[in-house]
Amino acid sequence: MSKLDNKKTEQDNKETKMPFGRDNYLWVLIGIAFLLVGFLLMIGGGSDDPDVFNEAIFSFRRLTLAPILVLIGFGLEIYAIMKKPKGE
Repeated sequence: MSKLDNKKTEQDNKETKMPFGRDNYLWVLIGIAFLLVGFLLMIGGGSDDPDVFNEAIFSFRRLTLAPILVLIGFGLEIYAIMKKPKGE
């Protein structure tokens, strides 16, 4: 093998390395699940009749629980991106 062939195989090995490990992708999926549940809990609370006020818009689920789940989801996404794979 010539030096050119060795350089080419080294570049091929470097290019096939994945930026994230299996754990990173698992944390990304968990974070997406938290985000999805949080946003789904925020849905609703409106009124069909514009003249009638619906108190459901101020429920614990929409004002407290859902935003907390969304923030946890974003935190997990940041953790998943910043976490180093185990192989390094």
